[in-house]
Amino acid sequence: MRAIISVFNKNGVVDFARGLSGLGFDLFSTGGTKKALQDNRVKVHSVSEITGFPEILDGRVKTLHPAVHGGILARRDMESHMAQLRENKIEPIDLVAVNLYPFVETISKPGVGLAEALENIDIGGPTMIRAAAKNFPHVLVVVDPADYQPVLEKLKKGGLDSDYRRTLSQKAFQHVAVYDTAIARYLYQGTGFSGEMTISLKKQQDLRYGENSHQKAAFYSETGAVSVTDNSMVKAEQLSGPELSFNNILDLDAAVAAASDYLSPTVAIIKHTNACGLASHEDLLLAYTRALEGDPVAAFGGVVAINRPVDLRLAQEIGKTHYDAIIAPIFSPEAAEVFKNKKNLRLLALPGMVQPRKGGKAEGYDYRRVVGGLLVQTWDIVGEEEFIGKVVTKREPTPREMVDLAFAWRAVKHIKSNAIVLAKGEQLLGMGAGQPSRVVSVELALKKAGRKAQGSVLGSDAFFPFPDGVELAASGGIKAIVQPGGSVKDDEAIEVANKHKMAMIFTGHRHFKH
Repeated sequence: MRAIISVFNKNGVVDFARGLSGLGFDLFSTGGTKKALQDNRVKVHSVSEITGFPEILDGRVKTLHPAVHGGILARRDMESHMAQLRENKIEPIDLVAVNLYPFVETISKPGVGLAEALENIDIGGPTMIRAAAKNFPHVLVVVDPADYQPVLEKLKKGGLDSDYRRTLSQKAFQHVAVYDTAIARYLYQGTGFSGEMTISLKKQQDLRYGENSHQKAAFYSETGAVSVTDNSMVKAEQLSGPELSFNNILDLDAAVAAASDYLSPTVAIIKHTNACGLASHEDLLLAYTRALEGDPVAAFGGVVAINRPVDLRLAQEIGKTHYDAIIAPIFSPEAAEVFKNKKNLRLLALPGMVQPRKGGKAEGYDYRRVVGGLLVQTWDIVGEEEFIGKVVTKREPTPREMVDLAFAWRAVKHIKSNAIVLAKGEQLLGMGAGQPSRVVSVELALKKAGRKAQGSVLGSDAFFPFPDGVELAASGGIKAIVQPGGSVKDDEAIEVANKHKMAMIFTGHRHFKH
């Protein structure tokens, strides 16, 4: 029996090679792998002994040879294949253990140019992997060091059954597919969307179930040439509490997105991916209590995101309300101890939350699944230029109103359309979400805010198609509005605002969240 071992990631490879040798395998290798095995006194031959040809082009060509690929691809159950091997003096190769040059790691380093990136595109490795995976009924292919020990154990017991070989083959093809996806995304120079697209994902964890108990679910992170931002749920560390559910992760992601949209200390309380509580204040404890005031009933059983470290005083206050999960950059030991006593509370740390999402740039794309396909879009980022706005009414917003309008404009992006938010003192007072009619969303926001609506500002994620929404806002005591503008009835909306001495800004940008 013969095996080719050629790996960049050398974790566990010495013990694996030693185990194979003990089972009677003749080992062949290249370059660094061969040296690592020899240094550890594992008997190994050069692949050049198979090919009868030296490595050339600085190692670019080592295994690309009929003596290698004939030995891998020959079907042992076809006499014609075996006869051709004998005729050409080619020995079968029974196992291929290969992993690839670190392309993603290389391009992730600062200052790496195209030339260096190209040198880290593996050619021979993927070719051997694909050949062995294609011929898996006869050849074992191992790409993951985690499989070394299980493969050895099965070989010691007499071999690997067809199902296990097929599993290794699938894993090998997936490994190469992820690798090729990273290269393709790196090389793409278009400004739009490419004609073909692949997405590579790595499983983070299995989940108990999906949105409902009868649905299976798992959590994957996007891999390849896309950098995962520091305030991504992928980088969150669970400190205590039960395992996360599908819905927990959705709500936590929405909470992190809302809290991370603000430079100031901010607390977001999320229920069913909508911000039911949101407030900013230099006193983080006050920010939390004001966020909870937004809707203390809806907050029950929700999730909380805080974009600053949590101390004991804040933890004690948060602990008075039942939540499913809390996420913050860090918790003091005393704060963490407060929450550990709550067995059904999930506590997560995400250091990157202190870095707001700003500047209009975000890695990768936003994907939405539909039956049979994907919708793909760039991320919805609030640009700083939107706050310059255009005052379209006779009265300009006061400085205090401008602060609240900016707060409301960021907040409304995190509410399901048709979205309306009322805010005052950088506090969410009421919101209307997910209504087919925008004026109904205004009604709901006013009802939730109650008397607090007097003197507040209103943010609308899209234009008012009719002036009735502005009229209703005025009757509820709203003093200023921020909205995209763009309706054929904008003039009528402006006229209503002027009649009630309201200030109104058109941003020219819409922030639907479907």
